[in-house]
Amino acid sequence: MAYKKYPLLLKPVCKEIIWGGDRLKKHYNKVCDLAKLAETWELTTRGDGMSVIANGECEGMTLGDYLGGEVCPLLIKFIDARDDLSIQVHPADEYALANEGEFGKTEMWYIVEADEGARIVYGTKRAFTREEFVAAVEAGTLEELMNYTPVKAGDIFFIPSGLVHAIGSGCLIAEIQQNSNITYRVYDYNRRQPDGSLRQLHVEKALDVIRHFTEDDIEAIRYEKGRPEGAVASCKYFTVSKFKGDAEIDVCCDFAHLLCLGGTGSITGGNVTVEIAKGDSIYLPAGIGKVSVKGDAELILSRA
Repeated sequence: MAYKKYPLLLKPVCKEIIWGGDRLKKHYNKVCDLAKLAETWELTTRGDGMSVIANGECEGMTLGDYLGGEVCPLLIKFIDARDDLSIQVHPADEYALANEGEFGKTEMWYIVEADEGARIVYGTKRAFTREEFVAAVEAGTLEELMNYTPVKAGDIFFIPSGLVHAIGSGCLIAEIQQNSNITYRVYDYNRRQPDGSLRQLHVEKALDVIRHFTEDDIEAIRYEKGRPEGAVASCKYFTVSKFKGDAEIDVCCDFAHLLCLGGTGSITGGNVTVEIAKGDSIYLPAGIGKVSVKGDAELILSRA
């Protein structure tokens, strides 16, 4: 059955993790009872989290049902890190499919908010051997190999599969990623979960996929499909741009999504107008045609 094509406002899927905070509830209109709201999955058609349509004639329907069972190629999130996230890495498609049965994960971060002194782990300081890495893990000195980078609101970081990374405390980010939830943790500060157990690490698998990247290596992957006007990334998995205020969007691809970072406005498409505000997530169905954005909303547009 074909459903009406109009801008679909989506309800988030809320996730509690030990490092999460409360800014998404306080400032981004996320409603849930979770004490540590770490992530809101703003666009998802996964079995472990499914978006639900919140407006129009399809209100209450899951996005998966609306799409006839098709799976969105991307997973889009807000992430609020009250504490440091684990130092981790994600595999590329070939390794992930062979070992986990799903695709790998390349992603992009937009720093929405950052406390003074906030930083992230973004790659390694230098290349290293497998033996060096294992020795550093065992000695508790792994952080000495990591490249710590200070961050501020508005910064963008592209994270190809294989790049070791970690979000630091005080960061609130928008994440655009492949539709995958595979994470190999290599260090988690010996934190314990609510039941007292240590979080599982995946050092051997991580070592299979970690590699050292230069800035040129990352930029080549980030813009491997060229540099469309306004794009902040254009890799084989997604093209992302950011804009504020009035705009016309021609949805000429299979997948398009808008994430509102601030301000207010409206989106009109398919003869339907949707009011939007900070924190809102809007899916633009394939075939909707041209969409008009009005107001002062600050938006991230993701396409695939």
